[in-house]
Amino acid sequence: MDKKLLEILVCPKTHSPLIHLGDELISKEAKLAYPIREGIPIMLINEARELSQEELAKI
Repeated sequence: MDKKLLEILVCPKTHSPLIHLGDELISKEAKLAYPIREGIPIMLINEARELSQEELAKI
């Protein structure tokens, strides 16, 4: 993921910064993981998966 793009993107739900982890962008504040498909971040809340407390603790 391009660093400049990551600096621009924010969580659409909370407008908080995102963390690039594998093939997802993580919003700790919203407890959501947005997928990256074929290099394109999918920044739709209904496409994000909810993160468990265990997953959040590891980030």
